[in-house]
Amino acid sequence: MDSSKSVLVVSAHAADFVWRAGGAIALYAQRGCRVRILCLSFGERGESERLWRQPGMTLDCVKTSRRAESEKAAAILGAEIRFFDSGDYPMRPTEEIVHETVTEFRKLQPEIVLTHSFADPYNPDHPQANDLTLRTRVYAQAAGYPAEGQKLGAPPVFLFEPHQPEQCEFKPQILLDITPVFDVKRKAMESMEAQEHLWEYYTDLAKRRGSQAVRNSGRKEIKYAEAYQRVYPQVISELS
Repeated sequence: MDSSKSVLVVSAHAADFVWRAGGAIALYAQRGCRVRILCLSFGERGESERLWRQPGMTLDCVKTSRRAESEKAAAILGAEIRFFDSGDYPMRPTEEIVHETVTEFRKLQPEIVLTHSFADPYNPDHPQANDLTLRTRVYAQAAGYPAEGQKLGAPPVFLFEPHQPEQCEFKPQILLDITPVFDVKRKAMESMEAQEHLWEYYTDLAKRRGSQAVRNSGRKEIKYAEAYQRVYPQVISELS
């Protein structure tokens, strides 16, 4: 347990953090770390097709529904969540959102940052979330940036796996064992009712990454894993 440590997760849409980093979130939360999710959009236009099929559906109703799902999922995982409502298809982070994200970095002082991959030809909102995360991390490190809190150190940034990794130039450099918390992740996924079709997809993906983790470690007890890619070099004292 280490309640002094914190993790910041920047998610483009309401469910992204659940599918792609739910295991990591649950792991760190169970270890006593503070995990805070910044959800830039509700995914109200591009990722809520099931809701839009309902007669008389409105944009506000979709947002309300996706917000409720995300809040439920975050609670299951043991995380805090904040919504910015920056639009969806297209996402338009304002200068105010940029500033607020810098302030989140300064106040939270995260040891670890999780966000989207650099590229995603299927959804431009995802690399935009990546860009916002990396830019505001740099701004938060600048002593002269006018935001509340002390300047940020150099927390590592890990990119979680996109839906189409090959097309997104994603390289799984890290395989995180999420076996102890997979049941928690699955329960959180099932709270995202607007995207029920993804429940089994991400369960199968966790199994495949788990098999790869066994292959790369010899740890046969691993059943489920999540893949991540580093942005910055890891600084170590010896190779291992």
